[in-house]
Amino acid sequence: MKFRNYISRALTNLSGWTSNRKIIVIESDDWGSIRMPSKTVYEKCLTAGYRVDANPYERYDSLESEEDLEILFEVLRSYKNNKGNHPIITANCVVANPDFEKIRSSFFSNYYFETVIETFKKYPKHHNCFELWNVGNNEGLFHPQFHGREHLNVSLFMDALQTKDADVLFGFDNYMPGCISKDPKRKGNYYVEATYYKSEIDKEEKINFFVEGLQIFEKLLGYQSKSIIPPNYTWCRDWDKAVLENGVQYFQGIRKMREPNVLGKNVYYNYFLGKKNIYGQLYLIRNCSFEPSLTNSKDVVSDCLREIEIAFALNKPAIISSHRVNYIGSIDLENRNTTIANLNDLLSKILKKWPDVEFMTSDALGDLIFNDISKVQN
Repeated sequence: MKFRNYISRALTNLSGWTSNRKIIVIESDDWGSIRMPSKTVYEKCLTAGYRVDANPYERYDSLESEEDLEILFEVLRSYKNNKGNHPIITANCVVANPDFEKIRSSFFSNYYFETVIETFKKYPKHHNCFELWNVGNNEGLFHPQFHGREHLNVSLFMDALQTKDADVLFGFDNYMPGCISKDPKRKGNYYVEATYYKSEIDKEEKINFFVEGLQIFEKLLGYQSKSIIPPNYTWCRDWDKAVLENGVQYFQGIRKMREPNVLGKNVYYNYFLGKKNIYGQLYLIRNCSFEPSLTNSKDVVSDCLREIEIAFALNKPAIISSHRVNYIGSIDLENRNTTIANLNDLLSKILKKWPDVEFMTSDALGDLIFNDISKVQN
């Protein structure tokens, strides 16, 4: 298995932009989304027969608390490279969540959302989280970029509520965006696949939601998001121009991205680092993983270091995937404690092995690649 992973990472790094600079980007998705609302709801799900313990996102993930953010920032602050820069998280955020009370008041006839700031205010240990996002950004620790308006497929969610789907109604009553099913054939909570569509009308609705989210992001954060990561690595290339018009120049992602079509079938497209689309937007490709909550590996630090080493050996930046779920402690405190210990170990070993390493955000890396390619072309 490790040999196969080695070959896979090597293939990911073969094509595209190269540099002998040792650059590390840490991309972390899902900040701001609700997922599992609380430990109480988690236990209620188990009692009701929902195997939320079998899916890491339902098992560990939740809206980040002030404590989650402060502990993460403390670790990042404690390390600097030889230029005095801290490791920085590219925090891919959603800017809204469903407004459950308004949806209920409409008798499920209309969908309503609230901004992430409003969501934070409804949770007991989260009131200052948006301020902490800004603190982290100002200190060069936590740099928000756009992930979606909400991490929810609105049409699927509303259809399920209107047809009185028992699983989704249970989730709704417990302020969950969707729900896993009791049917063992249906894996995970597919209601979180925000950009998936099955009709032309649905396809247009999805990009309208996404663009609205980009505009809310700019209003809340005070700047446009230059990069995005499509939820669940699902994106339609017909939408590229619409997001370009709202400031998006770079797509985060993986080597193989999914595009739905109205026939219900998926098409997969291969990308490489620095590839341009017809509008001049660039693709950034994740080639390393630090996901303690999502893996069965007993040595995630060594695994990640090995992937970084492969990237650097092939003159590629190390773009590390590390989802929010790893850093959340409200459902299971040990989950966060384990990751923080591993993160300490990883950062210490990175700086010891590569003292000239450069920590960079996704959009900064995109700028570097864009400028480098432009020089060559000119």
